[in-house]
Amino acid sequence: GIVIVSTPKGVMTGQNAAAQNVGGEVLCSVS
Repeated sequence: GIVIVSTPKGVMTGQNAAAQNVGGEVLCSVS
């Protein structure tokens, strides 16, 4: 599924956050 996270660099998908090595708060997950 897709996870939407809010990071210091903005709101992005979990895949993008992992690629940029940033973490954040999970807003929602779409299975």
